[in-house]
Amino acid sequence: MPATQPAPQRLMLLDTASLYFRAFFGVPDSVTAPDGTPVNAVRGLLDFISRLVADYEPTHLACCWDNDWRPQWRVDLIPTYKAHRVVAERQTDPDVEEVPDPLEKQVPIIEAVLQAFGIAVVGADHHEADDVIGTLATGAGMPVDVVTGDRDLFQLVDDEQEVRVLYTARGVGRHERVDEAWVRERYGVEAAQYAAFATLRGDSSDGLPGVAGIGDKTAAVLLGRFGDLDAILAAATDPEGADPDAKMGPGPRGKVTAALDYLEVAPRVVAVVRDLDLGGPDLALPASPADPEMLEAIAEQWGLTSPVERLREVLAARA
Repeated sequence: MPATQPAPQRLMLLDTASLYFRAFFGVPDSVTAPDGTPVNAVRGLLDFISRLVADYEPTHLACCWDNDWRPQWRVDLIPTYKAHRVVAERQTDPDVEEVPDPLEKQVPIIEAVLQAFGIAVVGADHHEADDVIGTLATGAGMPVDVVTGDRDLFQLVDDEQEVRVLYTARGVGRHERVDEAWVRERYGVEAAQYAAFATLRGDSSDGLPGVAGIGDKTAAVLLGRFGDLDAILAAATDPEGADPDAKMGPGPRGKVTAALDYLEVAPRVVAVVRDLDLGGPDLALPASPADPEMLEAIAEQWGLTSPVERLREVLAARA
């Protein structure tokens, strides 16, 4: 009888906060524990993981964590970075994100249930989950699915390295599979140009002002013509350049030169870090819970028996 071939390796990286925020706002707050504590975010996240694992059959999975959702080094470069998300009455503490209280209470439960399952939770001090995802996706040595509702991570898409994004902006059940062709069709730029594209057009959701007067269309045209941000800056600051084909019109040139201070620092803020020292975490997806007794206790205390059992069954089926 021939030996069973091992399943092809595939890594799934979850932008965990993106998913539990979506679960919190998408699952009714009437979903509560026996003591009345809302657990809609916990239940929703567990069901998301069950669905994604069942559909994509990863052999490895990491719940990537925001150890620092608004790193000071990014704020030092662009003070408006995520500033609108800071709790209004606690502006003196930039580490406090505006999180609904019923959700904030659920985050420790999420951490506990993931630990009991033995699913890797990976974060890095002074960095966001995006940076953890960027590091784990780079040189993974296997196909990678990044699950997020954050467009910033489109910069990681790489067909040759088999890195794609499962984009959940319309919901986990209606997510889009983002590859290089998808980025090209949607934005008119290559995935490798996406960080420069986002830098130019800005992103109000992250407090990035962008270059005034340059939106998606103009950013795509500039990148299509000049290739990258360095070449755009060179053309803008040298209007009498030797190469006539490299000249930039006065309109966009004026807009770019007016934003030189921003363009000097913004690329570092927008770029996902890809070389963190994460200590080599074990990302192998467990076939059974790491701590069954703890998992049973958590499920009973918080009324999570059904979603916990669903995920147990999905993991067992992957064995």
